[in-house]
Amino acid sequence: MEVLSTLEPIVRDVIAPSAAQIDQQAIYPRQSLDALASAGLLGLISAREVGGMGGGLREAVQVVERIAQDCPCTAMVLTMHYCGVALIEPFAGDDVRRAIAAGKHVTTLAVSEAGSRSHIWAPTGTADLTGDFVQLNALKSMITSAGEADSYVWMSRATQGEGNTLWLVDSRLPGLDIPNRFDGMGLRGNASSPIAAKDVRLSTQHMLGEDGQGEPVKGRYLMPYFPTLIATTSIGLMQGVMRRAVAHVANTRFAENGSSLADLPTIRAYLAKAQLKADQARLLRDDAVNAVLSQREDFRTRLLQCKAAAAEAALEVTDTAMRVCGGAAFRKELGIERLFRDSRAASVMAPTTDVIYDMLGKSLCESA
Repeated sequence: MEVLSTLEPIVRDVIAPSAAQIDQQAIYPRQSLDALASAGLLGLISAREVGGMGGGLREAVQVVERIAQDCPCTAMVLTMHYCGVALIEPFAGDDVRRAIAAGKHVTTLAVSEAGSRSHIWAPTGTADLTGDFVQLNALKSMITSAGEADSYVWMSRATQGEGNTLWLVDSRLPGLDIPNRFDGMGLRGNASSPIAAKDVRLSTQHMLGEDGQGEPVKGRYLMPYFPTLIATTSIGLMQGVMRRAVAHVANTRFAENGSSLADLPTIRAYLAKAQLKADQARLLRDDAVNAVLSQREDFRTRLLQCKAAAAEAALEVTDTAMRVCGGAAFRKELGIERLFRDSRAASVMAPTTDVIYDMLGKSLCESA
């Protein structure tokens, strides 16, 4: 599947030219999503039987990585859409699946909550069952595409007993409210805002999977996509910032002797170390993808590792780009400071890097 040949003109003509404006004005990347929809890429991982492209994790990685080089904001919106689709495809009705495949429906995850913060496996939001309907009550936090997506893949506590339950929630339902709009440091156009649900009435037919089985369902269908695509956004971002930094130091010259910044050994060493960090993260991500597709025993460990490694590498690589480009990096037109700000998000997106370190360390100690 040659998705990159389909994607490249969209990035060149639509996504890259609009990235600065999206950032400066905190505009949701609707024009970019429309272009992706027209090319069938919103239905990239939708099944062919409903009109989708029938792609999977490897194709989603390719698309998100390329977009993130120029607009991490659009890449993150698409990441959450693909994550939502991964949960919708096995459980939702054909109508919504066909709408997604046709590029007429954008979805997103609504998992994190103000009460549970980075512990996304422990929602406080409820689903109270009455006959064939539930009433959802929750305060979701930092939901990408809040108020912009057509649906939310919503997580609540189980209606009965222990565990969590997943739902497909129409974003236009009465009782859904956005208390305040996102005005953040980076990824400024991704509409990452709280969503309050007050007695939102929903049919039990919109349950995704079985009641109380939210975590096993996420583990099977969402886990391959969520950490991998967040890591991929960081990896694409690093490629983008390195491309800009190398071009700047190679083409910026001293008037006194005509030498360039690239002639300075210190600058070259900084760039070499930054590229090494970026490549290490990319290789780990690629191994995580291979582990998922081959169902290797360590695939869950690899998925967590790749998210943490890419998030932390992006912090270091963008720091280096700011350092080697000096004052020029602070100017908007170079695009480096935008990517620097965007890179801050992944390490604090649940599960945060620190939470992942604890999870991985606990696993190591338990296996000793």
